[in-house]
Amino acid sequence: MKPFPEAPAIGEAPATRPKTPAVFRRRSTWKYVLGAVVALYVLYCYLFSLPLLAWPLPQYSGPYPVGTVDIETPAAKPRLIDEARFKDTKENAFELETVLFTLYYPAAQHAISHRPKHYWIPRPISATGEGYAKFAHINKYFMGKLVTGGLTAMLGSIEIPAQVDVPLANLASIVAEAPEARDNMEEVEKVIHIERRGHPVVVFSHGMASRRTDYTHYAGELASRGYVVALLEHRDGSCPGTVIQQPGQADRIKMTFNAAEVETAGGRSLSVDEFKRAQLEFREAEIEEVVHVLQRINGGYGKDVYEKNSRGEGADFWNWKGRLNTEEMVVAGHSYGATGAMQALRGGPSAKRPFRGGIMLDPGKSSGRLNDDLRVPVLVVHSNSWSSAHSVFYGRAHFDAVRDIVENNVLRGTPSWFATSLGTSHPSVTDAPLIEPLVLSWTTGARIDVDEALRQYVHVAEDFLRFLTTGERRGLLGEKAEFPRYDEGRGFGVWKPGQNGSTEDGGPWGDWRRYWQVHVSPN
Repeated sequence: MKPFPEAPAIGEAPATRPKTPAVFRRRSTWKYVLGAVVALYVLYCYLFSLPLLAWPLPQYSGPYPVGTVDIETPAAKPRLIDEARFKDTKENAFELETVLFTLYYPAAQHAISHRPKHYWIPRPISATGEGYAKFAHINKYFMGKLVTGGLTAMLGSIEIPAQVDVPLANLASIVAEAPEARDNMEEVEKVIHIERRGHPVVVFSHGMASRRTDYTHYAGELASRGYVVALLEHRDGSCPGTVIQQPGQADRIKMTFNAAEVETAGGRSLSVDEFKRAQLEFREAEIEEVVHVLQRINGGYGKDVYEKNSRGEGADFWNWKGRLNTEEMVVAGHSYGATGAMQALRGGPSAKRPFRGGIMLDPGKSSGRLNDDLRVPVLVVHSNSWSSAHSVFYGRAHFDAVRDIVENNVLRGTPSWFATSLGTSHPSVTDAPLIEPLVLSWTTGARIDVDEALRQYVHVAEDFLRFLTTGERRGLLGEKAEFPRYDEGRGFGVWKPGQNGSTEDGGPWGDWRRYWQVHVSPN
């Protein structure tokens, strides 16, 4: 046996071991572990049709299935709301041609849609992506494409869980077939009232840099409880990008725009306040158009609305005659939409705006003055971040301005409420925290579980809608105003039961009092 291997002869290459293919070589660094995890995650999302780095929207929790219909119809009276025009094209900026909104409603039991579900980001995604890039002041060609690509990869496959274009529910038959609903006397009473008066209708206005699909889960949760919700998409420059569809014409995309891009008919630049007034007037006109369309559907002209709907949905509208309560609607909104909802209550109720109540979530801090001519009950809800951040609003604190408007409405003999939802942030009522819970918690400071936050918003809205029907002040609406100002010291998770001495379990609310501070109440 030779103690050492023989050395190769001079000029010969030394013997070498055969190389292991690169794919089989052992890797132990964190980069390769991370790469493997990312690859597996991408493969998992691809195999199960899940969005990257996001969660799909959950199913609705109410007792009824949910249907949805997109509606875009020509305005009853196409008109110029404001004479402002775009500086570059000289086209009218605030011309009302069509109105676009999505209905969410309780659907017939076991109904199956043969249409694909609506995407959460409407097509084309580029309209939203380039609009967001413009809002962020990075509206270069490459950046717009980059944002669009990111939205497509992460959120483009997310679908709204509601069934598309299915019949409106017969709630009485659903309750009769479901023992748990049949034994719930509150639900039975609600169904009886709906059968007599029609489904309560809520018209909802979105905020700045938003679109109608940003609030689908809030609307769907109310629909799963028997309400009909119309989510508007505004063409006033606040939507990132909206597609206008008219019969016989090519689709047009109207991008977001601001005061610097428009001028008067005489060529003078608009001030920010003038621009905001024009936007609010345009929103008010769009809200009136939605009311008109819903009244036509309820009046027996559903087939005509369906035939004029450029989105091609609403085939069952002929069967909605007399099934909506269009004489006593509710207007609601978030942020800029809350400002617009308050504007729509001006001088009301009226034939064009038959609103018997309003729900305002985080009324805008930079969307123009807030209308204080309120003559119907209102529920104003601030998120925690909205109440805790001090903001100067026309020379005074924004919180004080909102509180005084609600208090004055109470002093006029109109029951109204103003409360802060503890632990929440400005986007908590939107779909965004459900889809990106970690990202939204990190960036907004929300401390409450995202599902719980939306649940609280839905419950208080349902109690307010019930109050408008029955006069019953349950849950939060039965509490006294213990907090004239927002109290950081008694924040999320610390609030004691209300002064009314109620300590019993809140039923489905559980310990709901730990999530709220009441600032104004008629109690």
